[in-house]
Amino acid sequence: MRILVFQHLDVEHPGVFRDIWDAKGHDWLPVELDAGELIPDLDGFDVLAVMGGPMDVWQEEAHPWLKPEKAAIRRWVRELRRPYFGVCLGHQLLADALGGRVTLMGAPEVGLARVDLTAAGASDPIFEGFPRTIETLQWHGCEVSVLPEGAVALAANAACAVQAMRWGDRAYGFQYHSEITPETTDDWARIPEYRASLEQALGAEAAAGLGALVLPKLPAFRADAERLDRNFETIMAKLGATV
Repeated sequence: MRILVFQHLDVEHPGVFRDIWDAKGHDWLPVELDAGELIPDLDGFDVLAVMGGPMDVWQEEAHPWLKPEKAAIRRWVRELRRPYFGVCLGHQLLADALGGRVTLMGAPEVGLARVDLTAAGASDPIFEGFPRTIETLQWHGCEVSVLPEGAVALAANAACAVQAMRWGDRAYGFQYHSEITPETTDDWARIPEYRASLEQALGAEAAAGLGALVLPKLPAFRADAERLDRNFETIMAKLGATV
């Protein structure tokens, strides 16, 4: 497969999915939008993966590339009807681009947290083989507060009602992070916006210890990422969703 990846921060990349895709022989192209790289012709790509970032979906004046990015997402899922995989900001951009609403949360959700599959999530093929409650890593201060028409919430918790969603039959968004690597928490803690939300959510002392808490969870997070990838490919195969 050919996978187009939209990135909004150099340290917020596909993480463990890079190894998973490389092992399967997939060709993936990262486009660093915040660095001024242009969106290529969408023809010829099988999957669009959109990663996280410290900006908010409504900050189009500060980040003018958000407008063409949203237009590309709309065209990808509505017109081309090709598979979409969004994480954190990529999850929120999917909702915003399709007419949903993204808003600030009362307090950021950062750190280890559990999410529960909804009834729709428990029966969705993307979560085949997952338990009803999943441990995750969170790092966000905004949430999808209104789903776009045609979308369904697949996972939730007390902090955020839309932890995962599906639009149509092949566009998925995940508010939480499955792509975690051993470097993730340290890399993200160096970003001023992320550091601020980390300390606001956990306090300075607990924030300093997040990496140590995440480290023993990495094998389980990796297994979840591999399962998500397998399920996503199974969905694509059943839908005949290839270029």
